[in-house]
Amino acid sequence: MSLPHAILTALLEKPSSGLELTRRFDKSIGYFWSATHQQIYRELGRLEAEGYIRALPSEVPARGQKKAYEVLPAGRAELERWTAAAQDPKPLRDTLLLRLRAAAMVGTAGLQADLRRHLELHERQLAEYLEIEQRDFPPGKDSAQDRLRHLVLRAGIDLETFWTRWLTHALAEVAALPGEGLTDGAASSDGAGTTPPR
Repeated sequence: MSLPHAILTALLEKPSSGLELTRRFDKSIGYFWSATHQQIYRELGRLEAEGYIRALPSEVPARGQKKAYEVLPAGRAELERWTAAAQDPKPLRDTLLLRLRAAAMVGTAGLQADLRRHLELHERQLAEYLEIEQRDFPPGKDSAQDRLRHLVLRAGIDLETFWTRWLTHALAEVAALPGEGLTDGAASSDGAGTTPPR
């Protein structure tokens, strides 16, 4: 149910056409709630059918013109209801952590290169978030809306900071392991102490 609420949020911030909305997703909301262009267009149709949004009347109707959408009172009420509702955190599901657990049984061949690749990706994303923070949230920009948006960005910065630190540590740990010693006797392990964090 979160994609329609992401779209309602974006349209409340600024009425937009489907194309404008997909571009805004690519540059902002998509950092923490991704969606394909097809999913966004499909959801716009559903939201309009449910009476949550409407296409703005065009001053000069033209064939093939992009429709711009705005949120109706029912859509705002739905977003208010959803925002106030309690939601449980999602359990962590990360294939990299699962692969590290599997490596304890079969060895770490090829794992270091992929850990380095992950580190580079997270370092790039962190740099991008820090650039956005510097550009969009200068000192003194502290309205309630700006502070909440900055809080979302800070979550991304803190998460990427965690991953870059953890991956740096993981690379050092894997590099310090004895050759192929991991596979020797690994099958006899009972797994104690190797449960990944939840």
